[in-house]
Amino acid sequence: MKATIDGKRYNTETAILIADDRYWDGHNWERRGKNKYLYKTKKGNYFVMVTTLWAGERDYLESLSKEAAKRCFENLPEHEMEWEVAFGESPEEA
Repeated sequence: MKATIDGKRYNTETAILIADDRYWDGHNWERRGKNKYLYKTKKGNYFVMVTTLWAGERDYLESLSKEAAKRCFENLPEHEMEWEVAFGESPEEA
């Protein structure tokens, strides 16, 4: 999927998948009819792709700030890479 947002081209085929909420429940991969996929571009920009099976809704891409991407990462259960690799820094100590 591709989209131009604020003059920047986002493309799921050339970006790196960081995290998602996709899982196999024995019948399909969808989570309540929607899935989120967090990506990082080669230039270090973040975006989320939301896919839907619901009638009247469309799949879309949304650009995210680094801070919003961190929050998204924390809320997605399936991590394709570690925090340090995804964000280039260690998480802050609690």
